[in-house]
Order: sequence, then structure tokens, then C-alpha cells
Amino acid sequence: MSTTKTQPEQGELPEDTGAFAWLRALGPRGRRAFGGAFGGYALDSYDFFTLPLSMVAIAAYFSLDSGQTGLLTTVTLVVSALGGALAGILADRIGRVRALMITVITYALFTVLCGFAPNYETLLVFRALQGLGFGGEWAVGAILVAEYATARHRGRTLGAIQSAWAVGWALAVIVYTLVFQFLDADTAWRVMFWTGALPALLVVYVRRNVTDAPEAAERRRTSRDRGSFTAIFRKDLARTTVFAVLLSTGVQGGYYTLATWVPTYLKSERGLTVVGTGGYLALLISGAFIGYLTGGYLTDVLGRKKNIALFAVLSAGCILAYTNIPSGADGLLLVLGFPLGFCMSAIFSGFGSFLAELYPTAVRGTGQGFTYNTGRAVGAFFPTLVGFLAGSWGVGGALVFGAVGYGLAVVALLGLPETRGRELV
Repeated sequence: MSTTKTQPEQGELPEDTGAFAWLRALGPRGRRAFGGAFGGYALDSYDFFTLPLSMVAIAAYFSLDSGQTGLLTTVTLVVSALGGALAGILADRIGRVRALMITVITYALFTVLCGFAPNYETLLVFRALQGLGFGGEWAVGAILVAEYATARHRGRTLGAIQSAWAVGWALAVIVYTLVFQFLDADTAWRVMFWTGALPALLVVYVRRNVTDAPEAAERRRTSRDRGSFTAIFRKDLARTTVFAVLLSTGVQGGYYTLATWVPTYLKSERGLTVVGTGGYLALLISGAFIGYLTGGYLTDVLGRKKNIALFAVLSAGCILAYTNIPSGADGLLLVLGFPLGFCMSAIFSGFGSFLAELYPTAVRGTGQGFTYNTGRAVGAFFPTLVGFLAGSWGVGGALVFGAVGYGLAVVALLGLPETRGRELV
């Protein structure tokens, strides 16, 4: 009797339990897709944060009140809902990679044009159009990688993709600190937007090296429902779509409230210098990066729903603590920045795998693009509300409103199934 172990079937990978098993399990083509999606999301983040970091300078340049300033972020996120829905449909109809390149080119082009805006109204239009690409990139990139990932490792694989947001955020803070140190504010905010041309380099890499997952691409090509918007509201998917939108609204409403207004809060109510603000944000971003990776691991261990619920509660608690630190206790503010960044980022780690597993291949892009970005658009009104409330409550007090979003997310989970371990079909 032979004692030779059975060899894996052709195309199968041997079992791997190492720390980076999730990365090796992707295979060569999957790792190239991971690189493209990671880079796309990092630069997506970079282009987004050019606005919040430059917000004080822009407000001064155009003589804006807090409501008008908040509207710049809100219009980006509202239009991103349309961009996300369109990109999702495109991903189902023309393929993940082609749609990814279109979204990256779009957000890069209009970020650069923002730097040439002669007035507030033009800036508002360019920022809205930037939202078309911004809204679509994450959903398309996440699906591209999810279809290469194994069910066992999908949570941490997509969590690693999410960590690219912190990388792009950190890069934006570094560039912002340098640009605003050496240029006057009226020029510096324009230069920040012009650096948004960086993603053009990524498109070259994606075009040459990245392809769609073959099995998923074949299933998509042979389906009559491919890229059908109405299909995600048919009887078997309508409930999922509605509750996924509510979940996304809650989580992103809380997140974008903080991402938009924390830099202003540190400047206007804490009186920190540019370098000081960058230092405070560095700890917040470090927590975010580790949070994305930790959340990705926990979403595979605890399950998608438990991971989101856990960090929704912790994020809401951090907001309340962060905005009620006594005046003068800036050292405590610095220390608390790490758990705040950790919690509000770890909650996102399960989104890529969770939303991908809720929809079949033929409408995965449509479903994920619509639910994630509709939630983003509705949640976008949170920063605007904070802007209007800041006049009477102060920015710190108004930020508490972000905790309401996390409560909504917990409620939305009650209407969604657990999908940990589910194979993509």
C-alpha cells in the first residue's frame, strides 16, 4: 500500500496555515489583483483627504461658513452613490478590471481640476464629479479580490485591502504637513489637489498586470441577470439590499463625520499648529491601520455580524470620550486617538467580504456598489449637519452626532444573515 500523500488537484493550493496564508492562497494572479486594488484604494483615500486636510485654508480663501464647508464633503459623498452604482453595474457588464481603471482615472482627473477652481461654485462641481470615481473604486476593487480569495481567508484578505485607506490617509497627512509648511495657505491647498494626479501611474500597472478571476468572469458572462439593477430588488434580494444600505449608512455616517471634522476640531477648538495636527493625526491613522488588519482577522474568527456590532459599540464610546476631554488635557487627547482610529476602522474590515457574500456573481458589483455607496451618500449628510450645528454646539459637541450612526448600524444587522465561510457562487 502506498504511503504517498494525495497531491492537490491541478490549480488547487495546498493547505497553508501561516500568518500570510491569506496572501499566498490568492495565487500569482490574485496577488497582482490585490496589488492593484490596494493601490487604488490607498490613492482613493489620498485624493479624498486632500479636502478635509485643506478645509481651513479653503474656507478662508473663499470666505465660507461651516455649512458651506461641510457641503464640499457632502456633495462628494452624495455623488459617490451614483458613481458607486454605475461602477458596480459596469463591473458586472464589462469586468472588474476595466471598471477599476475607469474609476481611478475619474477620481484622479477631477481631484487635479479642483486645484484650478477659481471660485467656490466651481470647486463644488469638480468635487462632486470626483465623487463619481471615488464612489466606485472600493466596491470594484474589493469584488475583484474577493473573487480570488478563499472563503476561509476572505475576511482578512479584504481587511488588508481596507488597510490601504489608512496608508493613503497617512500619505496625505505627510504631504499636507510639508506643503503647508513651505507654501502660503492660498497656494498650498491648490498644490494638495494637484498631487492627486498620482493614481495615473497605477492605471498603467493595472492594465498590464491584472485580470478578473476566471471562474467568476465565466459565471458572469453566462448569466442573463448580469449587471441588472432591478435584480438586487427582486423578491429574494430586496430585504438584503435594504438592510445593507442601512448598515452602510450608519457606519459611514459615523466615520465621515470624524474624518471630515477632526482636523478642523484640532485647529479651531484645540489651537494646534499644522505640525501639531499632523502629529495627532499620526496616532489616529496608526490605530486605523492596525484596526483594519485586526478587524479583518476577527471577521473570519467571530463572523461578519459580530465583528461589526462589536466595533460599532466601541466606536460610539470612543466618540463620546474623545469629544469630552477637558480643555488643556491634550496629552489625553493624543492617547485616545489610537483607540478611536482602531475602532472606527476595524468595523469596515468585514464590509468587503460581507457585501460580496450577500450577492451572486452576476449582480455582485451592482449590489455591493449600490448598497455601500447609497449608505455613503445618506451618511454624507452627517458631516453637513455637524457643520450647521457647530455654530451653536461647537465642533466637538456636534461630533457626538456621529455616534448615532453606529447605533443605526447595530439595528441594521438584525435584518442580515451571517455569511462567514460562504462560497461565492
